[in-house]
Formats: sequence, C-alpha cells, structure tokens
Amino acid sequence: MGRNTNYAWLAVAALAACIGATGARADVDCTGRGSLRLVNGKIHTMDKDDRVVSTVLIANGRFTDVGQPDDLCTRTVDLQGRAAVPGIIDSHNHIILLGLRPGRDARLENANSIAEALATLAARAKEAQPREWITSIGGFSRNQFFPDPQPTRFPTLQELSKAVPDHPVFIMEGFSGPGAVNAKAKKFLVDNGVPVGTTPGQDEGYVDGGSFGVATPCTTALYLLRKMQTRDSMLQGLTDAMRYAAGIGVTTHLDQGGFPFNVPVIGDPSDGAASFDRYRAHDSVRALYQEGKLTNRIWINFLHVEQDIDTPQLTARLLNSWDHFGNDMLRVLGIGEFTASSFLTPGTPEWQAGTHRVALAQWRNENHSLNFTVPPFTPGKPFDWQVIIDGWDAVNTELIEKDGIPDGITKLRWVLAHVPVITPEYLQKLNNLGGGVNVLGGWRWLSGTTAQNGPPFRDILASGIHVGMSSDGMQISTMSPWINLYYVVTGKNARGQVINGNQTLGRNEAMRLYTANNGWFLNAEDKLGTIEEGKLGDLVVLSADYFDSRAVSNESIKDLRSVLTVVGGKVVYEDLDGRSKDYWKAGMP
Repeated sequence: MGRNTNYAWLAVAALAACIGATGARADVDCTGRGSLRLVNGKIHTMDKDDRVVSTVLIANGRFTDVGQPDDLCTRTVDLQGRAAVPGIIDSHNHIILLGLRPGRDARLENANSIAEALATLAARAKEAQPREWITSIGGFSRNQFFPDPQPTRFPTLQELSKAVPDHPVFIMEGFSGPGAVNAKAKKFLVDNGVPVGTTPGQDEGYVDGGSFGVATPCTTALYLLRKMQTRDSMLQGLTDAMRYAAGIGVTTHLDQGGFPFNVPVIGDPSDGAASFDRYRAHDSVRALYQEGKLTNRIWINFLHVEQDIDTPQLTARLLNSWDHFGNDMLRVLGIGEFTASSFLTPGTPEWQAGTHRVALAQWRNENHSLNFTVPPFTPGKPFDWQVIIDGWDAVNTELIEKDGIPDGITKLRWVLAHVPVITPEYLQKLNNLGGGVNVLGGWRWLSGTTAQNGPPFRDILASGIHVGMSSDGMQISTMSPWINLYYVVTGKNARGQVINGNQTLGRNEAMRLYTANNGWFLNAEDKLGTIEEGKLGDLVVLSADYFDSRAVSNESIKDLRSVLTVVGGKVVYEDLDGRSKDYWKAGMP
C-alpha cells in the first residue's frame, strides 16, 4: 500500500471512530478497501436535471453510484438528513500567496464584530508555538465589524494585548495596510524602526498604510516578518490555508499567482501582501504534493507583470512550461491574471505583444477588470474591460488571417475576471471569442458602496456567456464561498447596506456558479462541478441547509461552513459532531 493510500485511510479511520462515537453508522469490516458511501442526505448533484439524491458512493476517487444502493464493501456515513453539494471550485484566487503569509495566519473574514475578531485571534494563538506571531494579512475590512451607521475602527492595542498577551499580533488590511498590533508586536516593530501609533487621531497600536507598491509602515512590518520565515513555516502556512479552505467547503482552487515587483526575489519594504517570488513561490505546493499532503486541488495560472515589449520572461515561460501539465491534484492551466505590462494598463504595446505570444502558444489566458479607464484614471478613456476584449479580438483576427490558426483563440477559453461593470455588447463580443467571465462578491461585500458595486450578476447570466464564481481571496477579498454567495443573493455589503439589489440571483442559480458552471473554467467540466457517475469524488456536507430559506435565512448564509469535506473520496475535513475547535469558527454561531 502506497503512502498516499495510507494517508487517506488514516483520515477515514479517524472519521469512522468519530462517527461511531456520535451515533452514525460506520462499517468496520472493510478496512483498506477504499470506498466511501454517504447515505440519508439531501445531496444536491447540481447536474443538468438538478437532481437531489439521498445516497452516493465514491470508489477509486470517483462517484460510481449516485442515488442507487450498492453491494460493495464500503464505509458508510449517515448524513442524518444534512444537505450536501459538489466540492466548491474557486476558479480565481490566491491560495498560494495565503500560504506564504508570515506568522500563523488567522482568517478574520467570519468575524462580524470586534469581539468576534478578538476571539478568533485568541483561538488561533492557542494553536501557535511559543513566540510565534499571530497575523491576519488581507481578506478582511474594518467594515465588517460595525453595521451602518456606526463608525469603524481596528481593535485597539489594549484589546489585542488582552486577547493575545503571549504572542505578538499583527493584522493588516488589503495589499499595503493600514493595520494594528498588540504590545508585543509594537515593541518589536518600534525597536526595528517601524513607526507605530504615531498617526494623529489613531490608536497607539495603529500601523499606517498607503499606496500599493510604495513602502509603508505596514509593508515594512511585513518585510521584517518575511525575513523570519523558514521552509517549514511556509509548508505549515499552506497546510493551514488548505485546512481552512476545506473547512468552508472549497475543494479546488485556480491560483492566479502574485506580483513580482522586485524580481527575481522579494526583498524590499515596498512589497505588499500580493508580492511573491515567481521562481520560488510554488516550492511549498510542490513539496506538499510530492509528500502526498495536498488536501485541496490546486491548479495554477502563471501571472506576468513585464514591461519589456519583447516579454523575454513570458516567452521563456511559454517555451519551457506546459499548460495542462500535472494531474487532478496539482496542474498548470494557463497564463493570468495579467499578461505582461503593468497590472492596470492592458492595451500597451508590451501587453499586446505578450497576449499575441500566449495566443500563438495556444495557452489559456486570463485578465482581470476593475472598471478602470486606460490609461488609469484618465477621464474620457475606454475602460479596461473594453480594452482587453477589443485587444483579444484583434489578436484573434491576427491569428486567423496572418498566423494560419483557423480557430484563433475561440477554443482556448480566455477569461475576463471580476467584471464589476460590462455591457451586453462586450459580453457578446467576448462570447463570440469563446471566452467567459468570472465574477466575485466578497470584494464588494467588504468595501463596496452604491457607487462601487456590481458585478451585474443577473445581466451576465442572462446573456448566455459562460459565467462562474470565484473569491479573488485573500488580499482585498474573502475566501469564504458563503460570504460571496451572501452578496450574490442579498446584494448587501458588510455594513448591511443594499448596494447591488437589482442584480441578485436565487440561491440555486448562485450555487451553480460555484459548482457546475465552474468546471468549464478549469477545462474540466467532465471531471468537476457536479455529482455524477464517473466524475471526481468531491463533495461537501453543509452545517445547515443552504437551499432551505426557513432553515437558513439570507442573513445566515455567510455563516455556513462544511461539516464533512471529501476530495477524491478522501475525507479531508470532518466536524459532523460539531466538536471541532477550529480557530476561525470563533466568529460563527
């Protein structure tokens, strides 16, 4: 028996013991036979018929019987009427960057008040080693702690020091701050020349932030913490990130990389939360994969920020890497979320040259849109989504007319991500190019307003283009699919204000964006996204029935989580008895 198989059955054995203690049935006469049966559930397959079945069987990593009894030797888990969905696919996020956070990362996105944030940090500290930093860098906002019209703030130095007295604490919003620290962290930073609590009108633990790509007290603090990282801490960071993902039901990620602003390595106080070393950033995921310790599927896009019109780094990547290389746990998919040029300026000569090279290589390509004008913030200029789609259209024509590629880019599934604003005309133009749009909600939930809202979920879905859901976590957005779905269903931001009410979707439509629809974005609709025979055995059992508005009110959607997560037939997260002490649940009911 191989190492991976041993690892899988250790997890299943642990699950069986736990289930036995809580009254659910676990067959014990089939040890080592490798199949898992879930019974007595409300299992939403999300297939084309929207079937809901009570039983599924997973054998050899795939669904083999859906809604049918079997006579194979299996381990059986009684779901006791719980709802389940296919494994959730996050088709645009930055889980590898999350794994590279210094210190012991604490996700604060589930905290709805200062008290819950402090409880989350305190619970995280109980899991940490002596003298280990407790950090939360990106993926949350002060907005979520205070409903409108209350003023917002960070936890104070006194509050943080009381909640976590024995570890230094550093929390930071967005890419480059601002943030806050406790007393232990303040002493370290001040001793190393970082100003803390010097901003007029702010708390003594306040750490100032500033513009993206410019050194700030927050990014200097981040730089100092990164200098203390080790290989083991990075492996622990990605392991923790995958456990959190599994705990909220995310089983597959399409990672979009990070910004290589100070190539070839990170090493400058201006590097923010989204910066990484493009040559070594994937060491952790490769190491865990080789050790058989990946518990989530992590697929990879290579991000390029390059301002040389010859794009030598992108050219080298296309010549020396293979798209669609790997297996169903770790795979290279394409280029994105930027293709040469700087990240706010599509349409430049280097962007056009890089885009043409990606098209010639017949790779998948992804760019994001934030509804900026190009050049950035120049009144009267076209918006980024117009420039990107028009540029892709020009490249497609060039491939057909000059390069002898009759399909151009129409078979490559190029994707426009985020899409806070887009018109029917440009949706149709992108659809004609064989492309799709990947939308998100957590970004607008954290900091959106009536003037900065979107995406137009309802209009995009009605257009007929391929559309999927993602998080864009974990710098300016949350990873939790339930926060994203809350925003899609209610149109409300973290302050409780309705900012996108005329573009909301029903619960089933919204869930399909995270499951059935998202298989297309990984070129894997034959493997992922629905519970059907022959597909990969990924499934999530929910803490409450998302589809039943009587059981889960709209306001409670964001508090949902997983109680059982299965990836390829392996149990990677389990809390059926509700006894798990995961730190991030401190902010949940």
